[in-house]
Amino acid sequence: MPEIDARLRDDVHQLGELLGNVIREHLGEDFLQRIERIRLGAKRSRRDAADGQRALLSELHGIPDDQLLPVCRAFNQFLNLANIAEQHHRIRRRGCDEALPFEDVCVDLLLQRLLHEGHAPERLAAEVAALDIELVLTAHPTEVSRRTLIQKYDAIAAELARADHRDLCTSERQALRDALACLISEAWHTDEIRRSRPTPVDEAKWGFAVIENSLWQAVPQFLQRLDQSLQAVGAAPLALEAAPIGIASWMGGDRDGNPNVTAPVTREVLLLGRWMAADLYLRDIEQLISQLSMQQATDELLALSGPSFEPYRVILKQLRARLLATRDWAQAALDAELEPPTEVLQNLEQLRQPLLLCHASLLACGMQRIANAALLDTLRRVSAFGLGLVRLDIRQDAARHAAALGELTEYLGLGRYDLWDESQRCDFLLNELAGRRPLLPPRWQPSAETAEVLATCAVVAAQPAELLGSYVISMAGQASDVLAVRLLLKESGVDWPMRVAPLFETLDDLQRAEAVVDRLLGLPGYRELAGDQQEVMIGYSDSAKDAGALAAGWAQYRAQEALVAVCARHGVRLRLFHGRGGTVGRGGAPAHMAILSQPPGSVKGQLRVTEQGEMIRFKFGLPWIAVQSLQLYLSAVLEATLLPPPAPRPEWRELMQQLADRSVQVYRGVVREEPQFVEYFRQATPEQELARLPLGSRPAKRRVGGGIESLRAIPWIFAWTQTRLMLPAWLGAGQALAELIEAGEVERLREMMQDWPFFLARVEMLEMVLSKADAGIARFYEERLADADLWPLGERLRTALANAVQVILQLRDSERLLAHNPALGESVAIRNPYTDPLHLLQAELMARTRSQGEAADPSLERALLVTMAGIAAGMRNTG
Repeated sequence: MPEIDARLRDDVHQLGELLGNVIREHLGEDFLQRIERIRLGAKRSRRDAADGQRALLSELHGIPDDQLLPVCRAFNQFLNLANIAEQHHRIRRRGCDEALPFEDVCVDLLLQRLLHEGHAPERLAAEVAALDIELVLTAHPTEVSRRTLIQKYDAIAAELARADHRDLCTSERQALRDALACLISEAWHTDEIRRSRPTPVDEAKWGFAVIENSLWQAVPQFLQRLDQSLQAVGAAPLALEAAPIGIASWMGGDRDGNPNVTAPVTREVLLLGRWMAADLYLRDIEQLISQLSMQQATDELLALSGPSFEPYRVILKQLRARLLATRDWAQAALDAELEPPTEVLQNLEQLRQPLLLCHASLLACGMQRIANAALLDTLRRVSAFGLGLVRLDIRQDAARHAAALGELTEYLGLGRYDLWDESQRCDFLLNELAGRRPLLPPRWQPSAETAEVLATCAVVAAQPAELLGSYVISMAGQASDVLAVRLLLKESGVDWPMRVAPLFETLDDLQRAEAVVDRLLGLPGYRELAGDQQEVMIGYSDSAKDAGALAAGWAQYRAQEALVAVCARHGVRLRLFHGRGGTVGRGGAPAHMAILSQPPGSVKGQLRVTEQGEMIRFKFGLPWIAVQSLQLYLSAVLEATLLPPPAPRPEWRELMQQLADRSVQVYRGVVREEPQFVEYFRQATPEQELARLPLGSRPAKRRVGGGIESLRAIPWIFAWTQTRLMLPAWLGAGQALAELIEAGEVERLREMMQDWPFFLARVEMLEMVLSKADAGIARFYEERLADADLWPLGERLRTALANAVQVILQLRDSERLLAHNPALGESVAIRNPYTDPLHLLQAELMARTRSQGEAADPSLERALLVTMAGIAAGMRNTG
């Protein structure tokens, strides 16, 4: 491995040393020396696996019960501090002789390439302004850290940034070190894990905090840099209303399999969003009132302000009054159903127009510098965040809508809708959608489940349209699933065209997506309902769980190709919504690479994508990290739109299909057909523990009592990642590739890597996940937790893992994994001495708590949860 950057090494060393000092002060020198022996033992076990692990286990077995929790906390804290140092290193100050990271220059480089390819500057400005990228924040149980601790981590990052100056004197450096020491002490003495399971409202508040603490600053900074980049190539600046990237959320709206998300919860989250938005805008307006003290103004502005020595302040104080009224109403409406007074802001233009008026007046009066400072930042926030900070999506299972309509039609004496065939359903739905009479009887008393579906639609109807995003239908399988939602929304009073997006999740769903959307778009009258755009969501998590990552990836690619073609035939613009997770096993990949590996024509200036769990913090938790992430998204979408990748050659498609068919056969042969597999999974991974730990508001299973098929994709991936077997991401793929290589196709596979971005992305993601896998650690979990008669299955799985590694090395013509990406390889390697002890401790804690059953010692369960958080921090993405 190449030498780690000296500045990063120094930061990691300093943070580790300060943590050690805090631990010594709290628990004594002997305890600190125990931690150091464990750390050195873990490093030694990496060099000498057998002897080193025996020595490490001996040290771990000597830990008294009352020290298990603090030992786990020590390694957990160090991994979090290492992450902070690494994040800071991405955005640290650079000297004049240092190259900027790709994230900082990707937009500039792309604009230069586009000019070279013949795109005129004026077209570039128009294309950028027309981009419609929406990042959808989702709550998932992989982010287990408390908000209060995350805030302390952000403060540590801020101190590192302040220390990143070469001309600081000795006293200044000591002051910064003292501040770091205090923050690390605060973090150590703060309980890092939630005591109780978060509610959906808690999760939504966490999402709002990310916006308040980072994205609120990052978005205008990002747009300012984008403006500079466009003008540097001769393009016009961005329009004031342009918002190429917006933020949406599922937090408080995703009710699929989560009984804790109800209509009152959704209403509360929407009101909290309006309260928080009004509060943040008030902070901006107060600053602008202070700044815009000038007198000269246009006649248009003076006509609204009246005679005044400070007309801008008059206009802004009027807006402040409306924001205060909005915030006060939202606060009061949380406790009671209150109609908003006339002063409450009800649409974006009421917020935007006074600001635009001030901006235009300042420009007209020659005060361009003032107009394009804080006022412009506020205008851009208005375009990006709207009245509610995020657009809230609603998600519900298709079966819930069918059941509600079945109950309704039975009450009306029409039969059971949910027992009709597809043709009957569509005829009924289209007739009712075209009709004018109400369908819902006023005296009907539906079941609780149906009442909840209708109440959710009523909450949607009561909101300004701009507060809502899409209505996503899980497990959509036919055109009637979309029509059913449109009818329920109409009957509930939604009089605006809310986007309704079918979600195709499993392998079978993806293969049928084209036929479903073709039928939907061909239905008479549907286009009048939906307009000229159709949103479709592609599910990554469940398809990968169903078929393995390789087969799922190819099915997603083919489904997108087919959807592009069918929408083109119908003259409809396709808007694809990618339901990616953070890990490879759930479709995760670096955003830039993932977007550029999509099928040609599938992006076209539009992209929706989920951002979940701990990945939100890693990508958007700090303002300048967020700016880099936004630049990566924009440059990739713009490139995929104007310089789309070539379509794969027929022979590549044939080979890819062979790989997919064989990989799903191998994957399902283990996961579905191996008699011992379910028992192995439950015994050798933390699957049992995940269900009872406070890791998120949503249950781990879609239904109580179900097997692996009912387990959600997140805990499925989480469990395998915690044991480092990483099975869902590589199972099937390694053997399928090996068989093609043995058949003499290695050169063609390398050709595909060279010239087909999709295939290269699959290989690189497979290589990355294999670099994080560790057969020795997986074996330890097995031997400590699983019955001996299950060990042969574990051995077969680890042999398959080793074979997958060899296949990738052969395909890459390399002697080690990640040889082309040494920075990532080093990042994985430096964490191992801190994650290894946590794995071994976790297995020991699982064994002890399982033996105690329902009477498990709460302190041991607490330590177990800390190990999960630490491993998540060390792996950087676990669900």
